[in-house]
Amino acid sequence: MKSFMLRLSTLCCAALVATVVHAGVDELPQHIQDKLYNKDLIDPNQPIGDSAYRDFVAKNPPPWKIGYASSYAGNTWRAGVMDRLQNELIPKWKELGLISEVVITQSNLNDATQIQQIRQLVDQGVDAVIVCCSNPTALNASVEYAYNKGVPVFSGIGYLTSPYSVNSSANFVVGGRMMGDWMAKEIGGKGRVLNVEGIPGASASDSQNLGIESAMKEYPDIKVEGPIAGMWTDQVAQAEVQRWLATNPGQLDGILIQSASELGGLRALLQSGRPMVPITIGSEEGALCYWRHNPDYVSGAIHAWPPGDDFEMIWNIMMRTLQGQGPKIQSILTTPVTMNREEMMAAIPEDCSEQSSGWYHPGIEKWAGKEFLDNFFLRPADPEKYDPKSHPAAK
Repeated sequence: MKSFMLRLSTLCCAALVATVVHAGVDELPQHIQDKLYNKDLIDPNQPIGDSAYRDFVAKNPPPWKIGYASSYAGNTWRAGVMDRLQNELIPKWKELGLISEVVITQSNLNDATQIQQIRQLVDQGVDAVIVCCSNPTALNASVEYAYNKGVPVFSGIGYLTSPYSVNSSANFVVGGRMMGDWMAKEIGGKGRVLNVEGIPGASASDSQNLGIESAMKEYPDIKVEGPIAGMWTDQVAQAEVQRWLATNPGQLDGILIQSASELGGLRALLQSGRPMVPITIGSEEGALCYWRHNPDYVSGAIHAWPPGDDFEMIWNIMMRTLQGQGPKIQSILTTPVTMNREEMMAAIPEDCSEQSSGWYHPGIEKWAGKEFLDNFFLRPADPEKYDPKSHPAAK
């Protein structure tokens, strides 16, 4: 009965708000609507309806116990997330008195395991759950289970289709479109390119492919091979690209590859003995360092999901939601950040290592800062200045 009343209360409040204003995307500034929620440049499966948490406040006062149900730990991107979480976010928010602990689980790409882990986190008394890069539909029942227990679920770096999740990421269709357009210009609008996707079935990977395919339709003189799966892991991408190169000896003019794999693709090219062709570089420091040492190699990079900044974005959205700021819509999107040659030369030191497994970060304020996130909340405020004594349950 308690869970039913919670759901009924949320739905009634959302309906009441809807009678006063245009809910959801229509409440966002027009320039954000045009750039990030354009129907022609958004994954049709991306949930952009009204958030179920518009009138939500955490049932317990802070400090809050947070669960992080990670789906994978086997690449450098995940290591970058853990570095930001453990070495910056946890100490900072403990010092602010707003969290007590973060319980971390890891499912190794097993949906059934992740479902079980989410339920266990809820049963252990967490106040919120963050999931990362997961199957868009497989977790929906466990998300609803958490919702019925008063525990919101936040999907970082990709979306869940459950109406009870809050999602955040770059608009990956826009990102894929940026990658495709950049490659077309880099090779003069014609040639043969290889498309290396991430993890097939993961929303972030599939959305980037939608953007790439959309861009390539405008360049009929470019033949796209693939996709082959790089699994967002350099070792896997290197092996897959090497295998493709060995069985496809014809001309190759470029490689469209999703970040967390570009260093592997670069290594495969270097070891193949073929001429170096443009590759889409993201935020991996090893690949950026190769560009630093060969400044004429390509003209730019596209930072689609710097791991620390991306995770801090969903973390900040979670803290705002627990505080009662009221997210307007289900998916809060940002724009990939570009880097030109001059910016790269200034940001990447000459003594960098091409073997580095680290990641470059534009910084959270450039990625999705406080002023930007204010646009997506009904009652925006600086989450770091929240007074735990002001929480309704603390009074």
